[in-house]
Amino acid sequence: MKSILAFGDSLTWGYNASTGMRMSYEDRWPNVLAHGLNNKARVIEEGMNGRTTVFDDPTTEENRNGSVGLPIALKTHQPLDLVIIMLGTNDIKYASRCRAFDASMGMERLVNLTRKHNWSATYICPPILIMSPPCLVPTTNEWFNELWGHAIEESKLFAHHYARIATELNVHFFDAGSVAKASDVDGGHLDVENTQAIGKALVPVVKKILSL
Repeated sequence: MKSILAFGDSLTWGYNASTGMRMSYEDRWPNVLAHGLNNKARVIEEGMNGRTTVFDDPTTEENRNGSVGLPIALKTHQPLDLVIIMLGTNDIKYASRCRAFDASMGMERLVNLTRKHNWSATYICPPILIMSPPCLVPTTNEWFNELWGHAIEESKLFAHHYARIATELNVHFFDAGSVAKASDVDGGHLDVENTQAIGKALVPVVKKILSL
């Protein structure tokens, strides 16, 4: 059986925009993907609320810097047949750091960290798939609007910059925003239907990468 690492933030963790709770196991996109692969692969959920690509968040006790968490996940779960990374929304939510370009630079570092990881002698670096997250949308939720309302237009540039990085680094790319839309309940998180849509859309993509 193949092993796939799904490394991301709350969109991978399964934060439900409608309830603020975690979605059921079977509704989260990594598990929808696994189901669609007909038990030919397990998809390891490594989602963390608030995780960034490479930036520290001084407002939280836990370390949400993806460049810190990724090497740990790679070592913990090896051997791996595919690494999927979807991050960026939390990079641009701060007014002082609100460019999709910055997030793409962070994604580039994560790709390089994966390739340069200290893989055990018998294992090799697996293929890498980077995903641009769905863009932010307007919301009437005052708190979330303050959090990332300023970055709505910038978030529309995720796919452009991530596609460029994927081409430059010769990794796979998928635009999650092409199949899913953030909920206007909070402007950034997904509902069950859109989370499932990501997992379903990834099935043929992953099958092609892994020749399943």
